[in-house]
Amino acid sequence: MAEDLKIELFIKASDDGESIGNCPFSQRLFMILWLKKVAFTINTVDVKRNPDMLRDIAPGSQLPFLIYNGELKTDNNKIEEFLEEALAPPKYPKLDVRYKESRTAGDNIFQKFSAYVKNSQPQTNERLERLFLKALMELDQYLNTPLPHEDGTYPSKRLFLDGNELTLADCNLLPKLHVVKVVCKLYRKFTIPEQLTGLCQYLRNAEKREEFMHTCPNEQEIKLAYRNVATTLR
Repeated sequence: MAEDLKIELFIKASDDGESIGNCPFSQRLFMILWLKKVAFTINTVDVKRNPDMLRDIAPGSQLPFLIYNGELKTDNNKIEEFLEEALAPPKYPKLDVRYKESRTAGDNIFQKFSAYVKNSQPQTNERLERLFLKALMELDQYLNTPLPHEDGTYPSKRLFLDGNELTLADCNLLPKLHVVKVVCKLYRKFTIPEQLTGLCQYLRNAEKREEFMHTCPNEQEIKLAYRNVATTLR
């Protein structure tokens, strides 16, 4: 019975040891559970102040992880698949995408972003920024292109990757884009160009949804997390 479900999500704690830490994978699972409209408990784990807690609950595992009716689940992708299967219609909403292309849209952005912000050599900065911008443009093109079920009008009027509802694809991509947006502005003075109308509107649409905004770490937490990752150009 649904009433007997006991779901606990364990995620990385912030620098203060209590609130949500910077971890796109944690936010991804947090969003999925919220969108499923199922009761669950969220636990922020401070591995610096209480390193034994992680070892005691899930030895050898890394955050995030899930305990579902006493059963430990530790693989992010498998957790997503499990929740989609276990919390299925008609009682719980389906979150999988209608189009497989939505699942991979923007999947190279975080890689290009990481190379861009970790680089300290001025002579390679322009090339890495161009590759990063190209990945953003490809996502923008996907968001602007009407999906088969739409009326064909360009640009697409849909709100999210796969339509007007948040899906598993958005739960995967939006937390990463939030990190990208914050870190690039601080460490590279780079903001997503307004000319990328589909991408900018996508982010604005996400900011209107509590499932996204209330699961985000605060910007200061992201800045702290990248303090020793992003480098300045020499």
